[in-house]
Amino acid sequence: MVRLSDVAARAGVSVSAVSRVLSDAPNTRVSESTRRRIQEAAAELGYRPNFAARALKSARTHVVGLVVPDVTNAVFTELLHGVEDEAYRLGYVVLLARADGLPEGVDIIGRLIGEGRVDGLIVQTGDAMPDSDINRLIAGRMPVVFVNSIHPEGAGSVVLDDERGAAVAVDHLVGLGHRRIALISGLASSDTARRREGGFRAAMERAGLEVGERDVTRLGYEPARGAEALTLLWAGEEWAGEERAGEERAREERAREERPTAVVVANVNAAYGALAAARRLGLSVPEDLSVVAIHDAWTAEHTWPPLTTVRMPLREVGATALRAVVENLASGARADVVVTDPAPNLVERASTAEPRKKN
Repeated sequence: MVRLSDVAARAGVSVSAVSRVLSDAPNTRVSESTRRRIQEAAAELGYRPNFAARALKSARTHVVGLVVPDVTNAVFTELLHGVEDEAYRLGYVVLLARADGLPEGVDIIGRLIGEGRVDGLIVQTGDAMPDSDINRLIAGRMPVVFVNSIHPEGAGSVVLDDERGAAVAVDHLVGLGHRRIALISGLASSDTARRREGGFRAAMERAGLEVGERDVTRLGYEPARGAEALTLLWAGEEWAGEERAGEERAREERAREERPTAVVVANVNAAYGALAAARRLGLSVPEDLSVVAIHDAWTAEHTWPPLTTVRMPLREVGATALRAVVENLASGARADVVVTDPAPNLVERASTAEPRKKN
C-alpha cells in the first residue's frame, strides 16, 4: 500500500504538506508548482486516500447521496453525469439511490439521514415521494439540495429555467405556422409542471393565441399518462359534447376543427406515451399532429418518428447541486439557484412540421 510518506519522498516535500494538499485542507499554503508536484507524485505511485481514517478524523465521509425517483429514467442520466463529474473534481464520491417503487418497509431516506453514510443529499422528488420523507429531509441537520423543486422551509434548491424551456417549444411550433397548440403537462402539484405551464401560457399569449381549459391536461409525466392525455385531447369526451340524433356528423366536424395541430409535452417520458397513443388513434406524426417534448434523452432519437425536444441543462444542474452541498458543508450557506446557462435549446428532429393545409 502506498503511504503519504512515499508520496512525500517522491515529491520532495513534507508528509504534512502532502496530507494538506491531497485532503483539500482549507488555507493550505503551498505554491501551485508544489501542489502540482504532489498531485503528480500521488498519481504516479497510485496513491489512494484512506477514506475510513479520514472520516474518523474529520467526521466526514466525502460521500454525497443522489436520490432520484427511478434510476432507469433516461432523463436523469445527464443529471447524474453532472453530479459525478463535479464530485470527482472536488474529491467526493456519489451514492445513487432510488426513492420510488421500493419494497414496503424499506426506508431509504431514514437510512441515509440516520446512519452517517453521506455528508449531504441531492434529491429529485417524484410524484410518489411522501410528504413525510420530504419533511424529514428538511428538518434534519444534513445539507439537502432539492433538484427541480422548491421547498421554502429551509432546504436549498437548484432548478431549471422551466418557463423558458416551454417557451422555446411554443415558439418553434408557432414559427411552423401552428395556431391550435395543446399542452400535456405534469400533475398540478408538481413544481416543474406549474412553471412549464406558466411558460407555455405566456408564450401563447405573446403569439396572440388562446389557450382553452381543454387544451391543457395535468395527468403526469409517465408514458401511460402521456398516452391518456393525448387520447383525451384528441378523441375524449371533452371534445364530444352532447350527441343528438341527426347531428353526429356535425358534431364530429366541430370536434375536428377544435383539435390541436400540435402539442407540447412537458416531459419526454410522457411524449413516448403520446406517440404510442397517436399511432393507436390512426394519426400520422407530424402530418396530423406535431409533437415537441421538454427534455432531451438518448431515447428521443430512437422513437418513431424521432422526437423534437427542448434540451435542458441537466448536467449543469447536477454540477451546481453538488457544489451547493459542499458549500453548505463548509459555510452553512443555502443555495437557491435557477440554472440559465446554457439556455434551453431546441433539438429539431422529425416529429414537428408545418400544419397540414385543409382542403
